Amino acid sequence: MEKEIEKKNLRILCLHGFRGSAEILKKLIFRWPESVIGKLDLVFLDGPFPAQGKSPLEGFFDPPYVEWFQSNKDFTEFYNFEECLEYIEDFMLKNGPFDGVLGFSQGAVLGAAIPGMQRDGVALTKVPKIKFVIIISGAKFGGPTYGIPKLAANAFSSTINRPSLHFLGEADFQRKDGEILLECFVDPQVIHHSKGHTIPKLDDSNVEIMLGFIEKFQQH
Repeated sequence: MEKEIEKKNLRILCLHGFRGSAEILKKLIFRWPESVIGKLDLVFLDGPFPAQGKSPLEGFFDPPYVEWFQSNKDFTEFYNFEECLEYIEDFMLKNGPFDGVLGFSQGAVLGAAIPGMQRDGVALTKVPKIKFVIIISGAKFGGPTYGIPKLAANAFSSTINRPSLHFLGEADFQRKDGEILLECFVDPQVIHHSKGHTIPKLDDSNVEIMLGFIEKFQQH
């Protein structure tokens, strides 16, 4: 009698949004169905820096609020970006290996640039290259909204040859940025939803897309 081969859950590093937290992101992601969550080994990391101002989540979720890096108001200058990547790399070394990265908002902007920075050998060089990204309300460094931190200068200079799954909300103020980001990946898959800058619940059709994406990477 043949032994049934058990598929391994994908280990994914989850990066929260601007002035959010690992705990907040976890609460939002765990609204997804067990049919999806049960196939994933999700690891939620807090950003390294306390929020430098008021969080948009105040009144909705409890503090503390943290962030990955800082910038000036028009996003043309960035601070602590290199330190942020060193912090993530250190965590990945101690808690990895990770199959992929999931990011929301600021975490998605950061996560989308990781494959290109790894390819160029400028960041996260001590850990294995991630196999895929899941981008929720993301944007491109060098797109309409954001300038480019030095380490990400060439992250999108050529098409990212990594599978990607992108969440685009009809009412998301960052939707245009998200659409432009699609052009940076070789074969982007998209989950469309009617909400704004948030992590949506998954309806049946989106669960199907999500499961199809996950199953491509599950190792035996």
